[in-house]
Amino acid sequence: MIWIDRLALFSTIDFIGLFLLFTGWFTIGWITENPPKNKPSVSKLMVFYRQEWMRQFILRDPRIYDAQILSNLRQGTAFFASTSMIAIGGGLALIGNAERLTGVASDLTLTNVPTIVWEIKLIIMLFFIANAFLKFVWSHRLFGYAAVIMSAVPVDPNDPLCIPRAEKAAEINIAAARSYNRALRSVYFGLAATAWLGGGIALSLAAILTVFIVWRREFASISRAALLKSTL
Repeated sequence: MIWIDRLALFSTIDFIGLFLLFTGWFTIGWITENPPKNKPSVSKLMVFYRQEWMRQFILRDPRIYDAQILSNLRQGTAFFASTSMIAIGGGLALIGNAERLTGVASDLTLTNVPTIVWEIKLIIMLFFIANAFLKFVWSHRLFGYAAVIMSAVPVDPNDPLCIPRAEKAAEINIAAARSYNRALRSVYFGLAATAWLGGGIALSLAAILTVFIVWRREFASISRAALLKSTL
């Protein structure tokens, strides 16, 4: 009964905005990871290069170059994980001091609503940021697994264990990149969720714009055109 009363505080456009936000997040993520065969996404195209990296890794001696690349990838995930933690802390601090936020938000939207409304809006944003944090951490750990497996690849390219272990390293590397990309998408939609502080219409527009931005980067960007040209 309490939750029904809470839901009554939101308008139809608020629910439409939430629907667009979560539907867009799920849909663009699925399309990015499962694109049509005749129109691969940037994420899908990069799978080929990660596999090719491990093929070249077998023949490279010394392998300091590969270790440096992997270290840079781990630094990137660690940076974003730390940033997500800071954002989560800031969001929780706002929830703990929601009265001040209510005053600022009321001035922006020119409406007076209960504090619980702003708290729920912040929780939605924190949901996406927390999801991003967990995936950044998992990506960081997977890149660590890939480093260990790469270290176990024999130096001799003719060793029967060389190719199978390199293939395992490639699969773990691909899984780490997939988790990293999911985390970034969660950050994008977390930023879109902050638009809800301006109302349901702002949330709807932000959700649509975020879907378009992610789609463009994956399917209509200059980087994708370069990758397609390079694979020919």
